[in-house]
Amino acid sequence: MPPKISGKAAKKAGKVQKNISNSDKKKKRMSKAMSIMNSFVHDIFKRIAAETSRLAHYNKKSTITSRDIQTAVRLLLPGELAKHAVSEGTKTITKYTSSDDHNNMNGGKRLFSEPQNV
Repeated sequence: MPPKISGKAAKKAGKVQKNISNSDKKKKRMSKAMSIMNSFVHDIFKRIAAETSRLAHYNKKSTITSRDIQTAVRLLLPGELAKHAVSEGTKTITKYTSSDDHNNMNGGKRLFSEPQNV
């Protein structure tokens, strides 16, 4: 014969089950939201890359510069959003180039040596 469960214990177990169920629903919603954001960011990066490539081709250049990327962003994003995107991108690149991670890439070895004065 199974042990008897008091009314309080049964209520508590029901609440725990309900909380787990709500937690699962929340996780699913968050996962879906993250998937949508990931798709959005991926799409924007692809568009910026394609536009930047087109600009380099039009200008008969074989290299893509940060200026080309900024121009592509300004062409693709509307007004104020483009200004903020360029500003944040510039700020991030500046922060990265001044960081220790950037300076210590490749095990501390430099890919290119500094020009020597002869």
